[in-house]
Parts: sequence; C-alpha cells; structure tokens
Amino acid sequence: MAEDLLIATRKGLFALDSGNAGAAPRCLGFLGDPVSSVLYDPRDGTLYAALNLGHFGHKLHRSDDFGTSWQELAPPAFTAAGNGESGGDKAPSVNFVWTLVAGGSDQPGRLWAGTLPGALFRSDDRGESWHLIESLWNQPSRKDWFGGGYDDPGIHSIIVDPQDSRKLTVGISCGGVWLSEDGGESWQLGGKGLAADYMPPDRIDDPSIQDPHRLAVCAADPSRVWCQHHCGIFRSDDGGRSFVVIDKAAPSGFGFAVVVHPAEAETAWFVPAVKDECRVPVDGRFVVTRTRDGGASFEALSQGLPQGTAYDLVYRHALDVDGRGERLAMGSTTGALWLGQNGGETWSLLSAHFPPINQVAFRET
Repeated sequence: MAEDLLIATRKGLFALDSGNAGAAPRCLGFLGDPVSSVLYDPRDGTLYAALNLGHFGHKLHRSDDFGTSWQELAPPAFTAAGNGESGGDKAPSVNFVWTLVAGGSDQPGRLWAGTLPGALFRSDDRGESWHLIESLWNQPSRKDWFGGGYDDPGIHSIIVDPQDSRKLTVGISCGGVWLSEDGGESWQLGGKGLAADYMPPDRIDDPSIQDPHRLAVCAADPSRVWCQHHCGIFRSDDGGRSFVVIDKAAPSGFGFAVVVHPAEAETAWFVPAVKDECRVPVDGRFVVTRTRDGGASFEALSQGLPQGTAYDLVYRHALDVDGRGERLAMGSTTGALWLGQNGGETWSLLSAHFPPINQVAFRET
C-alpha cells in the first residue's frame, strides 16, 4: 500500500499517498468524529487512533490491517485506588489522549499515552490495558501545574530516547519538562533556563510552571532537545535538563510545532505565528522557519505557501518530517495540507478541503 501519510482531523482519520500528486485521500475510519491522536507502530505495523468525543468520552481503537477493520480498546483511565489524590475516593476523568508514542524497539507491545489532565499512562500489551505512572502523577509540584489553552494541564510530548528506551522526556502544558532514566519509575524536573513571561517576575524562571508547547529531539543525538515554548524557541544540549533561548527566529518565536532532522541535530523547523490571542501568521504570510546552525540563524521558507492573505494555524502535532529529513508534511486548522520537499525549500498543496487537522504523521516502515 502506497499511502504513507496519516492525517488525524476533527472529522475522521485519513491516509494519503504523498508521492502521488493526483492521489485522493482515503478515510480510514471515524468519519465525523474528532481524532485527537494517531500512531503507526513500525515495530509490528499496528495502527492506533484516539478519539475525543466530548460528552461521550474518549475512545481508543487499534487496527492490524491499516484501517480495514478496527478493534475498540479500553482507553487510559484513572482508578479510585490510583488517582494520586488524597482526601477522597473519586478518581479524576481522562478528557482525551493528546499523544500516543511507541516504546523502544526492545520493548515489544509497549505504548505511552499522554492525556488531559496531565497524566502519563503505559501499556505493555498493545493497548489492551493501561497503567497510570503514579510516580509522575504524584509529584508535589503538580499543585502548581495549570492549563494553557485548556482548563487543565496536559501531556502532549513524550520522547523515548532512541538509544536507550529507559530514558523518557515529557513535556507538560503548563507543568514543564520532566526526565526519567528508569522507564518512569522516578522523575527529575528539567527545563532550567526556560522563561515564562506570563508569570509574575519572581516565578518567570520556575521550571514547574513552564509551557513547552512541543518538544522534539534528533534521533542521532538525543541530547539535543528543541522546544517550541509559549514564550519563544529554546534549545537543550543536555537532554532537556537545561535550555538556552534562541532569539533569532524571525518573523516570530511563537508557535506550537517543532520537528528536528533525524540525523542533523543543528537542523529544526518551526511554524511561527502572532503570539497569544491572535494566533495567525505574521502579516498574513504563512511560512515555515528553518535553522541549520543550532538557532544562530533562521530561514523563512515560503515557496508554494500562501502569502499576504493566510490565517492558518498549525497545531503541536500537525508538522512532521520523514525519516530521511527530506520531506515535511504540515496541516492547518483551516483544513489545508501541504507537503514540503528538499527540507521545506518548496511546498505544494495536497488538499485544501480537510476538516481542521490535529496531527500529521509519516508512516515509516
């Protein structure tokens, strides 16, 4: 099957052959339903889809035949005995799964899920059952966490170190950057150097209330972590323990998405926007910015993208780069889907008629 691009939208899950200019997208299921996260697991070819059905709750589905059929699974959920809250027996509720991530190649069947509210769950049986990582849920600093765009804090970034699957890096809005070296048994608060200008002056550099919109690492050098933060772009050279601010990112350092070249740690892509309430491209010019020197300079890549009349916003997971670092896919809140060639030098519109896009993901086999 040539379909290599997955598109999770507000009204269904789709697949597309991005290498065929005339190809039409195919709906893989859930037409009309909001798909909050999608995962293609290259370890065994399994496809997972998480749905956010609002009043009807959140759902999780698994397919072993790339969407021809689906099996509904019990989604991540709290239990009264393990909710991490003292003074009552009632468990909180999971609103939706924000991200699904496969474990390491040495961990068959292991999946990670980040949810709203900000909880981390693990499955060791391909999603058949889920376990709350109470060591993170019970962190004392949780009392300081708060929501960004949502009322509750949420986990949107889970990085499994490609060289040591016991090492995890988690991004929480707004709860900072958390690190584990033992598969989630214990945690260390990272993010030193991140700065939150939405806080009172005495708490701007408090690592426990930072809003990392998205975290991404270089597969060849996991010590290099890039962060698209609510208050700018930051880079870590020590695996997320500390960060330095990048102040060269014209036309804006604000945005939600970041991806990193899989082999070149100095190269990363972002989608800038006007900060806070406005959240549209600067001056109506829709561009992708790229650095190839660790943030010392940036290029605004715009060939093939709308200029002057664009109001597209790209969500955290709606930008992806392929396994060779050559092609990028990008989807917007207005339902447009683009493909970037040659590292984003040129862009082509694949479709302008999707529902609002929550996530795009290359299907790496």
